[in-house]
Parts: sequence; structure tokens; C-alpha cells
Amino acid sequence: MHAPSPIKRRHSRQIQVGNVAVGGDAPIAVQSMTNTNTLDVAATVAQIQQLEKAGADIVRVSVPDMDAAETFGQIKKLVNVPLVADIHFDYKIALRVAELGVDCLRINPGNIGREDRVRAVVSAARDHGIPIRIGVNAGSLEKDLQKKYGEPTPAALVESAMRHIDYLDRLDFPDFKVSVKASDVFMAVAAYRDLAARIEQPLHLGITEAGGLRSGTVKSSIGLGMLLMDGIGDTIRVSLAADPVEEIKVGFDMLRSLKLRSKGINFIACPSCSRQNFDVIDTMNQLEERLEDVMTPLNVSVIGCVVNGPGEAKETDIGLTGGSPANLVYIDGKPASKLRNDHLVDDLEQLIREKVREKQQQQDDMIARSV
Repeated sequence: MHAPSPIKRRHSRQIQVGNVAVGGDAPIAVQSMTNTNTLDVAATVAQIQQLEKAGADIVRVSVPDMDAAETFGQIKKLVNVPLVADIHFDYKIALRVAELGVDCLRINPGNIGREDRVRAVVSAARDHGIPIRIGVNAGSLEKDLQKKYGEPTPAALVESAMRHIDYLDRLDFPDFKVSVKASDVFMAVAAYRDLAARIEQPLHLGITEAGGLRSGTVKSSIGLGMLLMDGIGDTIRVSLAADPVEEIKVGFDMLRSLKLRSKGINFIACPSCSRQNFDVIDTMNQLEERLEDVMTPLNVSVIGCVVNGPGEAKETDIGLTGGSPANLVYIDGKPASKLRNDHLVDDLEQLIREKVREKQQQQDDMIARSV
């Protein structure tokens, strides 16, 4: 349970998105995008804060025009998490948000026009220490590439990306990350694998327009899981037609399952069966909802009977094993107490929060000693 991930990550150049390092040996960053009207400052700030509370490392905000650019400046002052401005076509918007403190520009150099405009954006990014994200999408390939390939293909995605990269290379600007997203899992995986072998910059992973909460989670987990297992990926977004907070939850669950991030509680729970001595499903639903605020890494097992319960509990920080007349709780792999079903969730939540406080105190003490 506590063994390190066997995945060997691809070595990439590290860039800085606000106070979040992306690439190199930095943890894989999890991000999402607001879906509020950017001109609505209160709604957009509220959503960003919800995403940050859920654990988001980076949040992207659409900035479609100059009015939104000015509003973006207000939003930036009211939040703590690094913000990426999503910009298309109008280079002046990029110049303005650079002045207003944006942490990263999501802009394809090839779609903002003349060389002098690209040069102006890159100059502003360089002056303000802002990285750029090149974002290629199978649904918006250049017309000549659509004609050349007939349809979106991995090769078309990579050729589009390399065109945009060439703009930045000619201007000696290496601080960028790249995405080559498609809604087709095989296309996206093939494109990312090809691109990963061509450049040193960090890669932003995503299966675009993946679907609703359930179907999109499955599709993203398969596609991103294949790439992450290859060691490819420095930041991820799980694109869901759902509350953006769900994207953050799924992203962290994905990384936790591969032992690439350890933020929050890693639950191990049985699917339940007729052997269970308490309602496992209801218990898990309540625990996940109540403990969403916990960001301290913790392994918790919730098993309904004594068949697998003790074995799992011995490998976790806190383990609950169903039993009669009372359920057995293990702490740090050792039997510690018994809990009856009457107040099972309340009592277990209290034990988990006590363990969280203990772990957090240990971390704070370690930091204090190292200073």
C-alpha cells in the first residue's frame, strides 16, 4: 500500500505556472476550467474557490474578448490558485491579461495572425515570466491539415502541434507546454506518444469532450491511464460534461490509483455482498461526502466482513472490518477498537479526523525541524 509507484516518468523541461511547477520532477498537476460567464466576477470567483477547495492546482478561465480580459484582472486579485487565460485569435487580449497578472497563456501562435503579433505575445510572456500552453484539438485542426489528412489523425494532431512549436522555437521561447487532445482514445494516445518523443517540454494530458460524468470518467481513465503508465504527462484535465469539481475529484482518484499523487484520502472498499455486517455502500457514500475537505494523504479501508477485511486493514492507516456483534477498527495495521453499527459513520469519521490531525502535526514538525 505504501510502496512507491513503479512508473518511470518521462523527463521534461520544468516550467512555472504561478507557484505551481509543471514538468521535471514536480507532481503531476490537476486542473479544470470554469464554465461560468467570465464577465460574472462573483460566480467565476466562487467556482474557482470551489475548485481550489477540491484540490485544483491550476484553473483555466475563458477570455474571449477585451471586456472579459478586464474582468479577468479583477478575478485574479480575488483568488489564490494559478489562472490560465484561454485565448483565441486576438493577440491583444493576451497582451492585456499578461499585464493583469495571468499565470499562463493558452494560445496557439498559428491562429493569432502575423509574425509581428506572435512576436508581441511571446515578448510579453517573456517579460512577465509567463509560460504558454499550445493546445491542439482534433475538432479544430487547420483547414489545410484537414484537406491533407482527410480527417483528424494522430499525425495531423502532431503536425499541427509542431507548427505552433516552430513559432516559439524561432523566437527562442522554450517555456511552454503542449496538448494534443482528441475525443477518440486511440487517436489521443497515439498523438501524445509521438509528440513525447519529439520535444522536451511538459505535456498537458486530456481526452477532450470525453462525455458525461460516468462515461467521461471511464474514457478519460483509459486514455490518460495508458499515457500515465508510459510515464507521459505533467498536468492533466479530465474533461467532463459535469460540475468542474468532479473533474478534480476524478483526476486525483486517477493519480492516486497509479501512486503518482497522494493528496487526500485513498479509500479501499469492498463492493459489498451478503457477508457484510454493515451497509458498506451507504457508509462509503457518507464518508466520501463528509471527508471531501481532507487533503492530507491517508489510506482508509472499509471492508464489510472478516474474509478480506483484516488483510486490507493491516496495510492501511485506518481499517474497518465488519464483525458481529461489533466491527473491528485497525489503526496503523493493529487492532485498536470496536464500533457498533448505531453510530458507525460518526465514530469512524472521528477516528479518521484524529488520524489526519496526527499526520498533519507530524508533517508540520518535520518542516519545522528542517528549517
